[in-house]
Amino acid sequence: MSEVTMEKIVSLAKRRGFIYPGSEIYGGLSGFWDYGPLGVELKNNIKNLWWKMFVKERTDIYGVDAAIIMHQKAWEASGHVKGFSDPMVECKKCKRRFRADQAEGPEGTRRVGGKCSECEGSFGEVRQFNMMFKTHVGATEDESSVSYFRPETAGGIFVNFKNIVDSFHPKLPFGIAQIGKAFRNEISPRDFVFRAREFEQMEIEHFVRPDEWKRWFVAWREEIFMFFETIGIARDFIHESEIGDGDRAHYSKRTIDFEFDFPFGRKELCGLAYRTDFDLRAHTETSGVELSVIVDDATGEKIVPHVIEPSFGVDRAILALLTSAYTEDELNGEARTYLKFNPAVAPVKAAVFPLLKNKPELVAKARDVYEKLKTEVSEIAWDDNGNIGKRYRRQDEIGTPVCITVDFQTLEDDTVTIRNRDTGGQERVAISTLDSVVRQ
Repeated sequence: MSEVTMEKIVSLAKRRGFIYPGSEIYGGLSGFWDYGPLGVELKNNIKNLWWKMFVKERTDIYGVDAAIIMHQKAWEASGHVKGFSDPMVECKKCKRRFRADQAEGPEGTRRVGGKCSECEGSFGEVRQFNMMFKTHVGATEDESSVSYFRPETAGGIFVNFKNIVDSFHPKLPFGIAQIGKAFRNEISPRDFVFRAREFEQMEIEHFVRPDEWKRWFVAWREEIFMFFETIGIARDFIHESEIGDGDRAHYSKRTIDFEFDFPFGRKELCGLAYRTDFDLRAHTETSGVELSVIVDDATGEKIVPHVIEPSFGVDRAILALLTSAYTEDELNGEARTYLKFNPAVAPVKAAVFPLLKNKPELVAKARDVYEKLKTEVSEIAWDDNGNIGKRYRRQDEIGTPVCITVDFQTLEDDTVTIRNRDTGGQERVAISTLDSVVRQ
């Protein structure tokens, strides 16, 4: 087993149609990435499993899909206009800008006061840089038309709190979930899709009684581990980091980062934050609309609930999956690379081959097997490009759990060969049982 490197991950992701550089034919655009056919399927599988686990299988979580651009006062109330910034330094020589905590010193150490990694120039003073993308809404461009692309999906959840309460009358505790795009004008986007300017989040705001936040914080901590195990990242590969005073977001009284060992180091995979009642009270004060919930029907007593927020990055989950699934070994005396995906997230569940593509009877039978299987299991691929060995290697790199080969014996007894991705082992299976075998 050789070391997993970012170069290997990025190369495979592009070669096999998972992730491409954004605007590549124009030289690319830093911090933006396009998902190819297999990347879209992988992403959708992760999101669907998340939605199933946290929304469909629960009765206390309500889903929303809020607008990406909101009223400017919503971002003023949340503190993002004034406080959503990173420390930045600029090279005095080449004028390139860096996040202050990522400016590299002369020995490769990350510290302010070193030399620019591009031209070895010196850095200027640290200053704050607001990371929100600003835009104008409407035909005029003045201060009254200013708004922002959301830097996190949570904002749309909080401004819809009253709508959910009025429409569904939920009792505490309850949550609101959302999956959607967010945008941050990162000073130094880096490490592939880990730190990008456009990304996707899966977030829940769980509203609880103020005196119950600790037990719900513990409960959501366990739910986070369960989700990652569901998609194929074992608990042993995730590390908790308690964020101290001064390092937490302005709205948080407690935060745990769940970190993963990426090829470029141990970094945040997702977060769990106790946001208190900061957001609901801030929006109440700014909008003049009361954001509370009745806790006693007899007396009409209302409270402003506190909030526990589990926040997942879709793109970081994909990068963690690619890293943990990337495997190099030797099979039948040949080196190979494959993605050892959990079948639940694999973008292709099975691939169907004719043994020889120049034999019409084999191609016809294989197409029949493919069409029938695809009606039962949608994520099935057809592959007749190259010899059988090349097809196996291609499907291995894609992460396809099983390959199904139609050969001359198939024409005699209606059985096919199924090959296991991880072991390379093969067995004969009746076509009539393929559906259940693939599902299993």
